[in-house]
Amino acid sequence: MLLPLLLACSTPDAVTKRAAASGDSASDSASDSGTGSAQETAVVSHTRELRALYVATVWNIDWPSSYRDDAASQQAEITALLDLSATAGMNAVVIQVRPEGDALYQSSIEPWSRWLTGTQGADPGYDPLDIWISEAHSRGIEVHAWINPFRAKSGSESMSGLVAGHMAHDFPQYAYPYDGDVWMDPGAEAVHTRVTEVVTDLLQHYDLDGVHVDDYFYPYPGSEDFPDDATYAAYTSSGGALARDDWRRANTAQMIEEIHDTIAAQDPAVRFGVAPFGIWRPGTPSGITGFDAYDGLYADPLAWLDWVDYLAPQLYWETENSGQEYAVLAGWWDAQMTDANTLMPANNLSAYATTSTWTLDEYEAQIDISRDLPRTGGNLWYSASPLIDGADGLLEAFAGRYYPTPALPPQVHALDATTEPMPTLTLSGQTLSWDARDDRRAVTVYAESGDGWILDRIVPAEQGSVELAAGRWALASVGRGDIESLGVIVTVP
Repeated sequence: MLLPLLLACSTPDAVTKRAAASGDSASDSASDSGTGSAQETAVVSHTRELRALYVATVWNIDWPSSYRDDAASQQAEITALLDLSATAGMNAVVIQVRPEGDALYQSSIEPWSRWLTGTQGADPGYDPLDIWISEAHSRGIEVHAWINPFRAKSGSESMSGLVAGHMAHDFPQYAYPYDGDVWMDPGAEAVHTRVTEVVTDLLQHYDLDGVHVDDYFYPYPGSEDFPDDATYAAYTSSGGALARDDWRRANTAQMIEEIHDTIAAQDPAVRFGVAPFGIWRPGTPSGITGFDAYDGLYADPLAWLDWVDYLAPQLYWETENSGQEYAVLAGWWDAQMTDANTLMPANNLSAYATTSTWTLDEYEAQIDISRDLPRTGGNLWYSASPLIDGADGLLEAFAGRYYPTPALPPQVHALDATTEPMPTLTLSGQTLSWDARDDRRAVTVYAESGDGWILDRIVPAEQGSVELAAGRWALASVGRGDIESLGVIVTVP
């Protein structure tokens, strides 16, 4: 995840009331498919917002804190970090599960990551991703798997330490030492196939809510050009006519399309997002200066809009940073979105308190800017370390100022035409329970407020029941992909 060194709130409106089609009472009568009995229903909704925390694993940036820790200590850190995320009001974590052609999960394709044990291929004695998912879902937090498609080794140009099953070991002809790392060639079909096999493997074995790719496509430019002469020559000798830079951008776009197609084939409820560099091209919009990712990384996010649920451009600058003003960039990115995309800016949490400008008020201003944009649906925060380290006032600001009320993430766009079945409810005294269903993620609980409904809480589905005070309530089912059903109205005496 790129940080600025490479570059040159009001509280949320948690409730949006909608009248039901049947009239001002926002209620209607429907048949419960489980019992056949009539039940009163309501159209319920609230302002959706993705609130995601990045958890970087490469170099043990966020988790695990050390590859020398035993399995029990690493698992304890998972639960502590998720407790912290829940307290901060986050509804998703973005876990880096494939930082360098390896796996922080039980993979049938690639070797265990060295960031778990210090040695690539060494079994840590447990499945981290399984723990992340079970513990996160029990807290009502989504898990998005963050993968790096082409980086093969970080911080060393040496091929030593790469074990059988690693992509650089399996395809050495496409593995290039480059500017301090080892990089796979994005123009090689075998490399693309490996990435889609990894995505398939993840989705077949884990109950994930999202797949996420950051800005590392072709590497950030070094002193020499990326050494892909052989693959480009093979392309042109087979009749390819694109200039080299255009060919590279086409390779990146093809990888994004292939990941999308893989997700769509495996599970369309899984959200797919990409976090490109925060500037599309210098001079766009007018006055913007900085690195040209279009030419430098061979990444054209505007060409990917048919394949992503959201873009999370890395807007790692302050609101008053001349040449990279947050509001100007966010507004431009928002205007590029279509009906099939949402903008989710990535914000530079790692900069907190590093200078006099990176303050709690600065983050609140960035959230406010994001919330005012019509096609923007949340923020992703890079990275978890300031919260883990207990940075002064930060947790309190998230919990009390930024995210004091609950919210679901926006619905996955691929499911826009899909509906969610209502829950079947049973009231016993003041305990309201619901039917079990494997594909339910949560139950939203709305309290009656005047002629509408206000979101009171979001309860993980596995909790099974909730205690409610006397009054009228509406409970809705939330399925995978964040689809919300009609609310079933219950009066608690």
